[in-house]
Amino acid sequence: MPDTKHPKMNSWLNHLTKIVGTPDKDCYFVGHSLGCITILRYIETMKENQQIGGVIFVEGFTSNLGYEELESFFTKPIDWKKIKSHCKKFVAIHSDNDPYVSLHYGDFFKEKLNAALIIEHNMKHFSGDDGISQLPIVLDKLLEISK
Repeated sequence: MPDTKHPKMNSWLNHLTKIVGTPDKDCYFVGHSLGCITILRYIETMKENQQIGGVIFVEGFTSNLGYEELESFFTKPIDWKKIKSHCKKFVAIHSDNDPYVSLHYGDFFKEKLNAALIIEHNMKHFSGDDGISQLPIVLDKLLEISK
């Protein structure tokens, strides 16, 4: 994504829109951290008749977590109803010891999107800095929801 040190929602959303092209039911998204809200904002922009196959959120969240630099992603409420109208399959994967993203966000995705919630142990924020370079559960769940 562009300018990851100073992320801006419009820039990230435009980048994602360009990469995706025309979404369809064979289009699946996997997002990590701030990428999750970017995917949600993207889905909100989809045309009424467009559908995607599914989404996997890894350490997704729905607030700025107290970081001013994330404000541009949260200037308006998330339109959960519109998101659910474009996609029916969601998975939320969280760690039980992430220092940034509370487990309650996983419960929120479960409640708002009927997402399958998976809690992994001792994976922190699932980043390279945490020593995480592979996450097989994502591939497993992607293959599962794509059937």
